Amino acid sequence: MSKTILIQDHLRPALPTVLGCRDYQEQEQLLLRVDQILRVSGVERLFVGLSLERYQAAAAGPVKAGDLVRQSERSEKALRCTVLKNILEEDYREMSVRLAQCQLFRWFCRLPELESVRVPGKSTLQEYANWLPHEEMGKVLAQLREAMVDEDRAREIGLEAELDMDVAWVDTTCLKANIHFPADWVLLRDSVRTLIKNILTIRRHGLKVRMPEPGDFIAAMNAQSMAMSAAARRKPGSKKARKRVLRAMKKICRTVREHAERYERALDKRWSETDLTRREAEVILRRMKRVLDQLPEALRQAHERIIGERPVANADKILSLYEEDIHVIVRGKAGADVEFGNSLFVAETVSGFILDHELRRDTSPGDAKWLQERYPKMKEASGDRLCAAVGDRGFDSAGSRRMLDEQEAFNGLCPHDSRKMQRRLREDEAFIGAQKRRAQTEGRIGILKNVFLQGVPRAKGFKNRELQMDWAVLAHNLWVVARCAWASKEQAAAEAA
Repeated sequence: MSKTILIQDHLRPALPTVLGCRDYQEQEQLLLRVDQILRVSGVERLFVGLSLERYQAAAAGPVKAGDLVRQSERSEKALRCTVLKNILEEDYREMSVRLAQCQLFRWFCRLPELESVRVPGKSTLQEYANWLPHEEMGKVLAQLREAMVDEDRAREIGLEAELDMDVAWVDTTCLKANIHFPADWVLLRDSVRTLIKNILTIRRHGLKVRMPEPGDFIAAMNAQSMAMSAAARRKPGSKKARKRVLRAMKKICRTVREHAERYERALDKRWSETDLTRREAEVILRRMKRVLDQLPEALRQAHERIIGERPVANADKILSLYEEDIHVIVRGKAGADVEFGNSLFVAETVSGFILDHELRRDTSPGDAKWLQERYPKMKEASGDRLCAAVGDRGFDSAGSRRMLDEQEAFNGLCPHDSRKMQRRLREDEAFIGAQKRRAQTEGRIGILKNVFLQGVPRAKGFKNRELQMDWAVLAHNLWVVARCAWASKEQAAAEAA
């Protein structure tokens, strides 16, 4: 690994003493502890080291020492700014403002404060959030886990003891994609809007092909969308009205498609007549091609559902023109009977530390098989201490029971058989205690999704959502460890002596 160059702590300005605001004092204590965890656990050093390796690998030749120093400093800022953003639940724009306003936040992110204050803008913060890929973020998460199961390192950080990793509470959920409800006709509206906006962009940059006013097509499709919404209400003749509106929508789509294809060909051949670079033109061409390729299938899907009144298999449905790797997830819960996104597996310890997580690109194999796949990795992540798994009845199966028996682990999974369930609730005290604690796992998932991911992730593409999940888990685990029981200064001094 490349030599890591870190900013020296004595160059960081001392924080002022703030009295009269308990909330600020608690936030200051939290960030002081997170800062110590990052430094002592080796997470920051590993993150910067991985960043320098990627930087040197991408360089055409030898890298100067000054460039390594600057890249090291930027890597530190990337780690700390992104962790702080997740803890504060801010978007990129507001996070930049908060950094400019608060000295505590600038201190935590190691931002220089000499003659002037310089903070990263929203675009730089977004770049920070994509600093390392998912595979290397996995190594960073593993580094934190290893520090938490090692007694000496945990005490060096300041904890009273290492974290308990003996029992894992597991659950699955749906990480929703940032799309609207995928009604079939909405895909047609999205197609028209995207294609017309790209046509307007091409015309604005100096390339025009004869066609009617582009904005008229958006207005016409909006009018049909309102008519479709009105026809969706249950009243006499609504079914015929929906079919009539869809036929009008299809006519608009075909016309817009013809114009878009002509503009696509013109931009590809005559891009030099515009003020766009070839690379910028390629971005527009990719956006148009993506929609044009899916439009025939979207038209067929809407026709089958509304005019043909025939169901379309979930595997064949287009849920979004812009997100490929999302699925229909039937949950059967109040307010969430069906969700659209990716399945997420989460395993937490008794302290709330997330021991393991996985976001699936493909469809879920089922909770029971998923647990069987992840258990060996969970046991390795716990430092081989894991000896029990607790979950709902979705995880129970003959394979799960056999796997836990082979691992000589306590089976805290709810049995499918209601009679077995009642018997265990009467006779097995360990099972009763584990099931009472299981309610907190639902809350843990809510905290992870609604706080650290801010609800629905706004990242586009599965890889970006997967990376955003990694950052959320890292920030969450740092937050959990910082709120655990820490040894007093007197006790720490005595142990150091």
